[in-house]
Amino acid sequence: MSDLDDIIRLYFRLSFSNKEILSILAHSHQTIISVRTLKRICKRLGVFRRKNQSNLEEVLAFLQQEIMRNGQMQGYRWLHLRAIQHGFVVSQDTVRCIIKLVDPQGVELRQARRLRRHQYSCRGPNALWHMDGYDKLKPYGIAISGCIDGFSCYVLWMEAYTTNNDPKLIANYFLKTVSCINGCPERLRADRGTENGCVEQMQMFLRRNHTDSFAGQKRFLYGRSSANQCIQWGKKCTILDELWMNFKLFRMMATSQGIFWTKSLIQFCFLNLIQDELDEVVNTWNSHKIWPSGSAASGRPVVMYSFPELHSAEDRLKPISMEEITLCMKECSPKGQYPCDEIVLELCCLLMVENEWDAPGDPLGAADLYIRLREEILQSI
Repeated sequence: MSDLDDIIRLYFRLSFSNKEILSILAHSHQTIISVRTLKRICKRLGVFRRKNQSNLEEVLAFLQQEIMRNGQMQGYRWLHLRAIQHGFVVSQDTVRCIIKLVDPQGVELRQARRLRRHQYSCRGPNALWHMDGYDKLKPYGIAISGCIDGFSCYVLWMEAYTTNNDPKLIANYFLKTVSCINGCPERLRADRGTENGCVEQMQMFLRRNHTDSFAGQKRFLYGRSSANQCIQWGKKCTILDELWMNFKLFRMMATSQGIFWTKSLIQFCFLNLIQDELDEVVNTWNSHKIWPSGSAASGRPVVMYSFPELHSAEDRLKPISMEEITLCMKECSPKGQYPCDEIVLELCCLLMVENEWDAPGDPLGAADLYIRLREEILQSI
């Protein structure tokens, strides 16, 4: 019973509806219970959606912190989900009212950027993956690569590193995901950048013995990045646009972006922090609810991807052998051990130990550390 309690508490924390929880219990855990039983368990566990509302001052403090970090361009539904996942009991309407009071400028910005989206449909999870890159931080030595499932909008990977132009590195991201889910997609789509060459060859190789209608040349598609089923960078990478690109420090650093050690210093201070933020954004995105739009499926990406039968769809994952994955892995290059140049890393670590500086835990802390390290290095040159 304790295992079932933990599972229900987890799905409740992810803000899944009662119907979604019951469906997942039946399909993944072979546990069939009624809605009444589920409600009784939730009551016993003390988890509620409307009762025992959290203290408004605590909710206000949390939302202010989120908005300061990366939430100014996020809507109230996203921030409501973030609050629920952090254990708060609060309604969407309450979150909406708080945001309107504490961040009126952000509300205006979101209203000004409403888009008319194109219609998109896909046959099921793993029918079509979309790979893309995010290059706005490249001048500062940080590049993003990601991949999304077309049917469910489930983010398969989003990685920050010093480059996203290395074909063997992108292939490593692809094979790690393929190995984790024990199969490859029916089709894969990307732009014509040279970084996608190895992934194309591996997709062709892994699908060479399949006999479905997409097993030929259609198993890999090229197209313009702007027409890709968007990894929806504007949504998922808002932290990068709103916080990092508009951060005064990055504008200041633009004047010296050509200096090798400056880029390495930026990577040392910010790369791991950006990756942590991306992981957090991905987790929230994959569990948030996508509302109906045209003929596209709607629901939570993680549920749509894992349980397509709930949406009258079929998983299109194509089986492959571990021997094939092992063979392809020989042609890949994983991320390096260090976030920046090794010499710069050793120098920065030495300076931090000498001055008793702590590792940064947020953007402002990283900015402060960058300024301190840069001043120390300039004085010694």
